[in-house]
Amino acid sequence: MRNIILIVAALGCALAASPALAWGERAHGVIDRAALDALPADGPVFLRKHADYIAASSTMPDSWRNASEPFSKIEEDPNHGWFREQFAFLKPIPRSRYEFILALHDEYLRIKDSDPQRASRTNVRWTGTLPYAAMESYGRIVVCMRQVRAAQATSGDTSVPERNCAYQVALLGHYIGDGAQPMHDSVHSDGWRGDNPKGFTTDRSVHGRFESQFVDLIALTPADIAARVGAIGHQQGDLFEAVLSFLDDAAARLETVYSLEKLAGFRDPRDTDVRDTVYAQTATGATMLRDMLYRAWRESAVPPAEVSPSPLDPTNPRYNPATGSAPG
Repeated sequence: MRNIILIVAALGCALAASPALAWGERAHGVIDRAALDALPADGPVFLRKHADYIAASSTMPDSWRNASEPFSKIEEDPNHGWFREQFAFLKPIPRSRYEFILALHDEYLRIKDSDPQRASRTNVRWTGTLPYAAMESYGRIVVCMRQVRAAQATSGDTSVPERNCAYQVALLGHYIGDGAQPMHDSVHSDGWRGDNPKGFTTDRSVHGRFESQFVDLIALTPADIAARVGAIGHQQGDLFEAVLSFLDDAAARLETVYSLEKLAGFRDPRDTDVRDTVYAQTATGATMLRDMLYRAWRESAVPPAEVSPSPLDPTNPRYNPATGSAPG
């Protein structure tokens, strides 16, 4: 019994010392529920019956980032960040995860001798792949929704495709929720790095104090942000570019977050400025998630587009032999 107690205590200490990985379970769940609540009547409202499952699964992608599961960790870690300072050289942003990774490696090779410090972070782990993870989940949601529609059309059983959709919504909700948190969109994710003329904290705990501890202190609920969820948008145009713009907008609020930390360290639930920032960013995440779900539902009503030449056909004008495919 004594050994069991010691093991449990050790695990508790280890968990307490672990860095925050994302909005805590409360904020992610609130973002997901607020997005589902805001779906129009002609949207995928079937998802609401799975709201408890989606909210309870909202932090599942973080559980795939443990060093004890190295293959999972290596693949998943970059999906939670978009440290844009690291790839400012890269314009336009490639429309392929693999083209992005190869472009990073080319830059690494170019600067590894002349600027080894910058080169050490010119890799997929220290740049992030969040928009690719979001768009990949979006595509899978469209497919699931087509299957829901097909079952509905034949009065068939929709339960399996609905559950498949709910799983993918939990993933998309996580990545979009992370993207709404400004610290996920900058190299200053866990304390300010490098030149620091404004004297922002370099304490790594700042991330968790903002997105988890303060959120729990104010007991954030979907009702707190419901009125802040915006009107339907992003139903036309390039969705990948819209996701990139969404991440840029969140990143533009990074210094606001760090400036607010200097006042009370995110330890005072009465701090209305921090509260408003949490409300604003979680509502922004819920709005973007709602928009993507509604667009996916509308897209799923249309038969899949015929793409010719195939993305895998070397005659496709956008075919990249380094990746073996044409980008999206």
